[in-house]
Amino acid sequence: MANENEHDHEHDDEEVIVLTDEEGNEHEFTIVQVIKVDEKDYAILLPLHGEEEAEEAVILRIDQEEGEDILVEIDDEEEFERVAEAWEELLDEEEYDEQTDNK
Repeated sequence: MANENEHDHEHDDEEVIVLTDEEGNEHEFTIVQVIKVDEKDYAILLPLHGEEEAEEAVILRIDQEEGEDILVEIDDEEEFERVAEAWEELLDEEEYDEQTDNK
């Protein structure tokens, strides 16, 4: 996916990001979480229209370019794995919290 970051705002205040893939196709995502790993911020995106499986989160690094936030694909496999593990741990904690809150 290209590192294009067009922002639109939907009625329900979810931030929508439109990413363009290598073939020029546009895909809409919502930002579900921003997490910090190793002092860098990462955006966790989910497809807006079920184009991909709901379980398939897209993780992009948030970099600064000329004072603007841009989303950058993570090329380093080790960096991606660290962020994916942190995201999974966060999901596990939230799931645990929900279970204990419902008791």
